[in-house]
Amino acid sequence: MQPRSFTAALAAVAGSALILTACSQPADQSSDEDSGSLSIATGTTSGIYYPVGGAMSEIINGELDDVSASAEATGASVENLRLLNSGDSDLAIVQGDAAYQAFHGAGEFEDGAIENQSLMVLYPNVYHAVSLESIHENLELNCFSDIAGHRFSVGAPGSGNELATNLVFDALGMSPDSDISRQRYAYAETARALRDGQVDAGSWVVGEGHGSLGELEATNPIHLIPICDDEVSQVTDEHPFYTPHTIDAGTYSTVTDDVQTIALWNIVAVSPDMSEERGYELAKTLYENVGSINQVYAAGEEYLNLETLEFSPVPLHPGVIKYAEEQGVTIPDELRP
Repeated sequence: MQPRSFTAALAAVAGSALILTACSQPADQSSDEDSGSLSIATGTTSGIYYPVGGAMSEIINGELDDVSASAEATGASVENLRLLNSGDSDLAIVQGDAAYQAFHGAGEFEDGAIENQSLMVLYPNVYHAVSLESIHENLELNCFSDIAGHRFSVGAPGSGNELATNLVFDALGMSPDSDISRQRYAYAETARALRDGQVDAGSWVVGEGHGSLGELEATNPIHLIPICDDEVSQVTDEHPFYTPHTIDAGTYSTVTDDVQTIALWNIVAVSPDMSEERGYELAKTLYENVGSINQVYAAGEEYLNLETLEFSPVPLHPGVIKYAEEQGVTIPDELRP
């Protein structure tokens, strides 16, 4: 099934990966990669990666006799890629931008690339530039670039949210140092600052319908600032792991029009050292039991299928390629390792 708001442009950049720092030389994991005990690197206990990883571990433990898995709380994408590189984790849930940059030795990984492949493509994180309707009425925040000169929260220091925001600024020729009055708040703090009149807008890079936005609009109607046509083109041309996306009217109760923006995909990354047999076993088991994952994150249900593999920002693992082709799914050549 084709996600309604995304383009297939990512297939063309399949040889890539994203943003995490690591050692300059990948660890030799070949001797124990296929051990019977698997560690799944997730995120903080308050985020969605942690319960998704927990559901994955329960599937593996319940369906595979020879394998046990555990979900580990971590600092999320960048740390997870480092853990994958060192051999301390076997599967890592990461944002696509981090995977892409790690693969290419860019951004946080300029000191050394980290080879990684996709075992699963999960769901998109959607870029929300959020203000309040009352603020928008005064400032007329009609396109993302309209935040110039205003107070804007880019996300918590070192977060994937801040990273994504910095990349958007970079693609648009803007600087968070000089073009805005930059604040660095986490989601709950940004919501509080909006209510208290301490910021004019802020960024959320989350799945649609994120609970913190629902809580915010329960007290204050929100305004989602569009990333306008030319801005979307600039961002996706500069950073091919982003895709155009539309937040449909009604996704948030106080937002009555469609809102154009961008998104990036979350993936389950593994080392190329994982054998094809193990990758096939895990891919088959996880994809055939996705209902358990959907129970902990229902908003991702429409995306968690083999067809979305085409949106992987890095090459696919041979094991999931084998399984997908058995199911009649065509894999683009650009996504083959």
